[in-house]
Amino acid sequence: MQFTVSTRSRTEMVDITSRVQDFIREEDVQDGAVMVFVPHTTAGVTINESADPDVAWDIIMALNILVPDNLDYRHAEGNSPAHIKSSMMGSSVLVEVSGGRLVLGTWQGVFFCEFDGPRTRKVRVVAL
Repeated sequence: MQFTVSTRSRTEMVDITSRVQDFIREEDVQDGAVMVFVPHTTAGVTINESADPDVAWDIIMALNILVPDNLDYRHAEGNSPAHIKSSMMGSSVLVEVSGGRLVLGTWQGVFFCEFDGPRTRKVRVVAL
């Protein structure tokens, strides 16, 4: 299954947990796992706290400090920081499914991570 995520800013974390859960319900996945994969070199996916939006803000702030825009990057497109941040976050996550539900901690959610937006991006979900 594939769905799209439209982002509104250059760097953004979008909670996609409900969309992944929709896939599990639609495909009647009861037990096993799903892989969530982002097929982009300037975006990623991660699992982190979804209860407090300040956590996503803090993650983005820290990534911006670790990978600033103003270094002497060689990549001609001008989006080298986005490539580095997406490598740091990763392009996929594996999540257990039990009883037709994602197995996540109380506060956890699955996040699409945009680093070169705004754009419309693809997210793929595969049952394993």
